[in-house]
Amino acid sequence: MNALAAKVLVVDDERQIRRVMRISLSAQGYAVSEARTGEEAIDVLRRERHDIVLLDLNMPGMGGMEACRVIRAEYDIPIVVLSVRASEQDKVEALDSGADDYVTKPFGEKELLARIRSNLRRVPPAAESDPSTIELDELDINLETRQVKSRGKQVRLTPKEFDLLQYLVSHPNVPLLHSRLLQAVWGPEYGSEVEYLRVFVNRLRKKIEPDPANPRYIVTDPWTGYRFQPAGKIEQS
Repeated sequence: MNALAAKVLVVDDERQIRRVMRISLSAQGYAVSEARTGEEAIDVLRRERHDIVLLDLNMPGMGGMEACRVIRAEYDIPIVVLSVRASEQDKVEALDSGADDYVTKPFGEKELLARIRSNLRRVPPAAESDPSTIELDELDINLETRQVKSRGKQVRLTPKEFDLLQYLVSHPNVPLLHSRLLQAVWGPEYGSEVEYLRVFVNRLRKKIEPDPANPRYIVTDPWTGYRFQPAGKIEQS
């Protein structure tokens, strides 16, 4: 997505942080809105479409985690959490709450801009020679319309969840390293954030697997990565 077309919502209770981020992002061509609390952020999103949310965790009133859950329940836009909390547990909790990425404060301007670009990008669609529709026993995936049906029912995936699923199904029966998946789906500056994959694969399994505890499609290759294992036919249309 072109920066000139992207609208960013900055959610932070510290006025100076919002001011600095507005100046920095505006200089790069982004349109920037601000919110001081989670409640205010949700009101802003309900009034006007945005392309990405930068969300602080430590705010009065509705905390960042709860705001993340509410935003994710209503919108499919990328959510990037910005927080002084640096533990893996905090990162996993934020991702479980619906975040797409996690940046630890303090961060540099270049790092933030790179994360925004990564979360606005989409994994390119399959080549013309590749199947556009994946039809398995209980799973239908349309790579052109980005729609998924499991057991005949429409499944709602976030953009990042679909990007990950698309990359997996485009490489059937191929063990994909953690680093390869992260760089393909999140961007070239990623590679060590294995907890991202654990959370997103878990979310995908809950949505598309007949038995998430015993997955038949997205299989774990221990200490290596993940593999998409078709359990039916792949048809091109």
